[in-house]
Amino acid sequence: MPSLFDPITLQDLTLKNRIWLSPMCQYSVEKQDGVPTDWHLVHLGSHAALGYGLILTEATAVTPEGRISPQDTGIWNDEQIVAWRRIVDFAHAQGTSIGVQLAHAGRKASTATAWLGHGTVPESEGGWPTVAPSAVAFDGYATPATLTIEQIGDIVTAFADAARRADDAGFDVVEVHAAHGYLLHQFLSPLANRRTDEYGGSFENRTRVVLEVVDAVRAAWPAGKPVLVRISATDWVDGGWTVAESAELGGLLRAHGVDLIDTSSGGLDPAQQITVGPGYQVSFARDVRTKSGIPTGAVGMITEPVQAQQILDEGSADVVLLARAALREPAWPLRAAHELGLPRDRAPYPPQYLRGAWR
Repeated sequence: MPSLFDPITLQDLTLKNRIWLSPMCQYSVEKQDGVPTDWHLVHLGSHAALGYGLILTEATAVTPEGRISPQDTGIWNDEQIVAWRRIVDFAHAQGTSIGVQLAHAGRKASTATAWLGHGTVPESEGGWPTVAPSAVAFDGYATPATLTIEQIGDIVTAFADAARRADDAGFDVVEVHAAHGYLLHQFLSPLANRRTDEYGGSFENRTRVVLEVVDAVRAAWPAGKPVLVRISATDWVDGGWTVAESAELGGLLRAHGVDLIDTSSGGLDPAQQITVGPGYQVSFARDVRTKSGIPTGAVGMITEPVQAQQILDEGSADVVLLARAALREPAWPLRAAHELGLPRDRAPYPPQYLRGAWR
């Protein structure tokens, strides 16, 4: 029997299989107010109905200034809770667990929607000033203001407040976004973090704010619900964040109550040199898993069911997360059930689609 369809238990939550939907920005908020719309309901709801063990929202900002773009979702007020609850309730009605990715974009905030341009959106068009560990701009973006110690504390508190709202909305999981060049990743990498205080310099100092956020979220979030962290395991640039540091951070995160690390890479520096190919990031998940003892999720050009199953069989990860493959083929788990020979009575078809289980 393919273990891809085995359940996995994290804390008190048992997820029905090991095929998870990655967070993917949709840039589809209509009023620049962070409130998810019918698009988000259909996007997430369709995947919830088609066999995924867990679906994760896009990067959802913990403050208005933490949005990647003006069209991104948020979870900093009660109006957003009401809208998210509608989506959560639909996912639960399909028997699927749902998580929210809590995020702050830092110096990569206030950027143009992916298909409308590039670079920083000016304040005259709905943008805002950005902040970062240091006043070091991302390529082609506005130079951010350096965060003060007090502002760092406010952001940690914002993550905790967002976790409480996520629980109010009914989410089963929270994922702290510390990857892809966004704020928490900016603190981790010496390429973006030039601070000389307790938040910069040494590995201990550069990881400090990530651990503070995790501790605050873990304290605000129910003890029986899982906390995940997404990391970029390497910057793919000399002098940047490394795989060895990711493995060391994995051990710290495990000790601080994190249940699984969602292991990606890159996004911090345009000088990154990435060799892309099928499963090109799987080795990072394996390194973090074997060296730190924490469960991991593998991502990155995982497109075929046999390939996904092999990742689990070889012990590289505990789950796989799909992104682009899931956009092309929302019913990917149903194809995987067919190709891996899962019995029809175990295949994750919604009742309305059961006829599709017959060849």
